[in-house]
Amino acid sequence: MKMSEYLIPIKIEKLEDGGYLATSDTLQGLVAQGRSIAETMEIAQDVARKLVESCIEHGDPLPYEIKSSKKVIQDVKIPISVAA
Repeated sequence: MKMSEYLIPIKIEKLEDGGYLATSDTLQGLVAQGRSIAETMEIAQDVARKLVESCIEHGDPLPYEIKSSKKVIQDVKIPISVAA
């Protein structure tokens, strides 16, 4: 089985009652919630994988904004918490 990698933009928001919520304007249906940013990202990856696999399995087109990764290194921002 050939494996492909895609880059999918997500937004992560801090929830008022604790935890984080990830959504995507690009991939409809991607909603993930976790206790930490890392956990939320991991859950979002699983949800995104299932959504993309479903599109492929049913012959539905992927949103044109979803880019196939060509092993390109990108500039990314990571949040860190520092006790002050």
